[in-house]
Amino acid sequence: MGTILEMKGITKRFPGVVALKDVNLVVETGEIHAICGENGAGKSTLMKVLSGVYPAGTYDGEILLEGRQHRFDSIRDSEEQGIIIIHQELALVPLLSIAENLFLGNEQSKAGVIDPERTHRRTVELLRKVGLNESPDTLITDLGVGKQQLVEIAKALAKKVRLLILDEPTASLNENDSAALLDLLLGFKAQGMTCILISHKLNEIAKVADSVTVIRDGATVQTMDCRTAPICEDSIIRHMVGREMADRYPKREPQVGEVVFEVKDWTVFHAQHADRKFIKSVNLNVRQGEIVGIAGLMGAGRTELAMSIFGQTYGRNISGKALIRGEEVDLSTVEKAISHGIAYATEDRKGYGLVLESEIKHNISLANLNGVSKRGVINEGREFEVASEFRNKINIRCSDVFQYVGNLSGGNQQKVVLSKWLFSGPEILILDEPTRGIDVGAKFEIYSLIAQLAKEGKCIILISSEMPELLGMSDRIYVMNEGAFVAEMPVAEASQEKIMRAIVKAGKE
Repeated sequence: MGTILEMKGITKRFPGVVALKDVNLVVETGEIHAICGENGAGKSTLMKVLSGVYPAGTYDGEILLEGRQHRFDSIRDSEEQGIIIIHQELALVPLLSIAENLFLGNEQSKAGVIDPERTHRRTVELLRKVGLNESPDTLITDLGVGKQQLVEIAKALAKKVRLLILDEPTASLNENDSAALLDLLLGFKAQGMTCILISHKLNEIAKVADSVTVIRDGATVQTMDCRTAPICEDSIIRHMVGREMADRYPKREPQVGEVVFEVKDWTVFHAQHADRKFIKSVNLNVRQGEIVGIAGLMGAGRTELAMSIFGQTYGRNISGKALIRGEEVDLSTVEKAISHGIAYATEDRKGYGLVLESEIKHNISLANLNGVSKRGVINEGREFEVASEFRNKINIRCSDVFQYVGNLSGGNQQKVVLSKWLFSGPEILILDEPTRGIDVGAKFEIYSLIAQLAKEGKCIILISSEMPELLGMSDRIYVMNEGAFVAEMPVAEASQEKIMRAIVKAGKE
């Protein structure tokens, strides 16, 4: 088939840091080529070089397409050559229709006027190619994340894509949507399309990849041909993190004490549909030093339950009791929840957990401004001290605490979120998808921190869509389905099959 892409000796520098060091990448025509690496390893930077986000002249090295050297000064230049990148954060306009999004900047026109009939017809064709049956007039805001991802791919197909780059395409998808997306990529490969897949999910790479390139600390360390031998996950992990990871989860000896936090008969009605009961008479308790997992499929109500507990930030007509050490407490606002020692690390760290265009030190102090101020005035020296302490304690990889959070990798952003809440001095931490979009090395650091917090006597509620994570970290697991708890089991008695059986059984009742 031949080689479609060669990147030779790519070196990219930012002030004070070398992000890429003499990186080489070879992609064969018609293959799915996976790129792995820890957060901050340089994967996304390399793809931004390739797609023209970082224009020619801002880096050293060469880009060759089918043997011919190219210099891309913008994304438009790379798209003209059929290189299309789909970023982890989807670039769709929520209040525009599918058709309007598909051809935004690439309008279907006749004599300078948009042709609605042609736009509609082309949209139907493209949606059929990605397996979507939605009307072209459907607003993006009315679609789930899985369908939005398919719209992004249809948008790429509208631009006559030759090389499709997907950056963590399944990070926000449930298992069914992830499987459907991977099957779609295999279908594209069968039609001769070339794909570059950036992913932390090694099981997905094993399913679809023909080749895997591992990047560590801005340099290529290994490229493996998956067609000659099966993928060895342990080998990939070793190359990614530069060390053996015999155990994916830290060893713990739980020291569980008395019940600290309880909710009883907790009921919440839907935020938009006042007559729809969304959380249904949930009873939950967490003991001192215990990690309690909440399992469930996407849409089961886990995040909504967490948000309704944390200052009633989700839902309406909330009823039931919340108790700390047997005494009822008022959690009706975020301020009251924090004052009672409750912290909630949201699953959407970029949307709700952080101020991306602000410094690390400002983000860390946000939930406890009283801790860095006197008479309502921020003590910047104290704020710097606090941020520096957490930077060292939690190993936030950054140039300094004045760095903007938006420029950090996903794993380091998550560490800033956790630092923010730890500085508020919580007794009860609700962690919602704490390792989503984070590589295995950074995951282990987050797991170790969670284990240490439990050892110190904190109460942890862990929400995760990754079953192995729940089984590897929890002491006890609640299973949630359609807004209700349908099973509870100690982790010693739990398994993926048992959890899924409880969900399926509840769905039939």
